[in-house]
Amino acid sequence: MAEVETPNNSRDLTRGSINGHLFNLTVPMMWGIVASLSISLADAYFLGRLGTVPLAAISFTFPVVFTFTTLAIGLGAGATSVVSRAIGQNDRAQVRRLATDAIILSMIIVILFCVVGFLTIDPLFRLLGAEGEVLEHIRSYMRVWYYGMPFLVVPMVANNLIRATGDAVVPSVIMSVSAVVNVALDPLFIFGGYSVPALGVEGAAWASLCARAVAFVFSIAILIWREQLIVFVLPPIAILVASWKRVLSVGIPAAAGNMMNPIGVALVTSFIAGYGADSVAAFGAATRIEAFAAIPMLALSAAIGPIAGQNWGADQIPRIRRTLKLAFGFSIAWALVMGTAAYFGGAWLAHAFTSDAEVAEKITTYLLIVSTSLMGYGVIVVAAACCNAIGHAVRGVLIFGIRMLFLYVPLCWLASLWFDLTAVFWAISLTNMLAGVVAYFVVLRVLDRHESEVAS
Repeated sequence: MAEVETPNNSRDLTRGSINGHLFNLTVPMMWGIVASLSISLADAYFLGRLGTVPLAAISFTFPVVFTFTTLAIGLGAGATSVVSRAIGQNDRAQVRRLATDAIILSMIIVILFCVVGFLTIDPLFRLLGAEGEVLEHIRSYMRVWYYGMPFLVVPMVANNLIRATGDAVVPSVIMSVSAVVNVALDPLFIFGGYSVPALGVEGAAWASLCARAVAFVFSIAILIWREQLIVFVLPPIAILVASWKRVLSVGIPAAAGNMMNPIGVALVTSFIAGYGADSVAAFGAATRIEAFAAIPMLALSAAIGPIAGQNWGADQIPRIRRTLKLAFGFSIAWALVMGTAAYFGGAWLAHAFTSDAEVAEKITTYLLIVSTSLMGYGVIVVAAACCNAIGHAVRGVLIFGIRMLFLYVPLCWLASLWFDLTAVFWAISLTNMLAGVVAYFVVLRVLDRHESEVAS
């Protein structure tokens, strides 16, 4: 078999140290995720200085922002899956064709969504409850935000294509540079200065647009000149549609899986509201802390995609098993570290988020109960990412569906009906552990079945 013709054969994930590949793909991704999170934090911080109304306006935009982000994540997962498998199959022409078609698809989809979104700003946000001055701020923000949407979605897909070749450093650098530009431009455009007028809420949208434009230019440039993955010749329409179907066969389930978590959290928040506003505040703060604690797992899940995809394409199933074993082992070890940290430092961290003693106590209780169960959550996101990467995206969305629809929401609802708030926290912990076991067996079953089919 000929050597895989990737732009850089040193990034061939079908050979070499699995430990090394996991490390090289995971660590840069962790930094990229932190950089991305800093953007929303900076927007909230600067807009909060303008007052309650601008901050409320930006909060109303979250469902739309999240929907587009989920769309980009799904398209990116689909692109990673098909391209990494083609790389593993040593099919350079197919790699370039699929990468190009994935970018074209993402452009067409995001433009269609933006046109619809732009034309429905007022009715949509009125439906969500916005009115008066808040709606005016939303209108000025979203008009600019929709113009910049191609600069959000396309770079996310492009960065996933770069990661599919085995390079996580460049995508993370692009994400970091974009975050720095956004944070630097936020105060300038929001408050004005240096001949720039104060644009308020609209200024935050312009800052984001500029930052994402930078990411767009760099990511596309890397794909064209360094990776040479973009083909400037359109194929017959049948080939183009076939490529799009392959991307969407993973992208749609992946997007659906990603949408389940915030929907589930919103439902559980409504259950917790029955315990009072202080309980909701505690749950919100605790889940934000938990989100940061889960960053290594999310980075691992991003690393699994290229490794599993390339090795699936090369029919190196034992390497996928070893990769999963290492990722699952890390998830368990990290969760134990987080549990220990919660035991010794949970109260201190809780008081850093609030001066209310009762709220701090509830945050501490959540961290003590839920932190160790992050091992199950790690198995869930890694197993689902592996299923997406190898083209079994329905199994991936099944994993998230079982966790959210059959465990998380029902168990928390029952706990809220019959017991106190602590029982809801225990329900969340139990959900993570049970769903982790299910995810473990689902992904291994997929690998076992494939090996059986190959052997027969």
